[in-house]
Amino acid sequence: MKKILLIGIILLSFIQTTLASQISCDKSDFIKVSSIIYDAAYDIRYYSDNNFTGKRIRGYNAPIAYMTKEGANALLNAANDLRKQGYRILVWDSYRPQKAVDNFVEWINNPIDDGDKSFYPNLKKSDLIKGQYIAEKSGHSRGSTIDLTLIKKDGSFVDMGGTFDLFSDISHPDYKKLSREQKKNRKILHDAMIKAGFKGIDSEWWHYTLVNEPYPDTYFDFDVE
Repeated sequence: MKKILLIGIILLSFIQTTLASQISCDKSDFIKVSSIIYDAAYDIRYYSDNNFTGKRIRGYNAPIAYMTKEGANALLNAANDLRKQGYRILVWDSYRPQKAVDNFVEWINNPIDDGDKSFYPNLKKSDLIKGQYIAEKSGHSRGSTIDLTLIKKDGSFVDMGGTFDLFSDISHPDYKKLSREQKKNRKILHDAMIKAGFKGIDSEWWHYTLVNEPYPDTYFDFDVE
């Protein structure tokens, strides 16, 4: 009887885990950010080799930013707010296929491929998982997370005190050694995103996730194309 009970508990645990984290290729609730934000700029890093692996990432077949409809419409509110202040948004990454995240993990586990060390100048590659910079599952794959920065209306640079995917304390939103201007610029982005319904994280000033994301337990895996 005890053995049957134990088997039942194991099976229940397996079912709960499976249901809690689903993989889907259904893109019917996704739209291109460019379809609703007319003046956004894009530098989709994982479509290029300008990223920490030094290579284009699997699943990025075009330099396009997708989000869930809910995420994109919330981002539109932030972009409208920022436009009134004289800024546009530049998107580095948004929806990220699960196969791309798998590609990151494969790279981490490849001992002979250091990628581009300029993205982690003071860390060992193995530290990127230990420090939770790279994980086997990403909120980006749920479709309502965005990596972005500010640019001026003419497209010129806004100094945020560090760039995308720099694995360093400099990337922490509250990094203490920023200039007054850099702190102000980060706060402008932060305030607009929080007002629009997003939340940030402690390690990356550019990373925001919709608080009420529509697919909190689903990871998508359709290609960006």
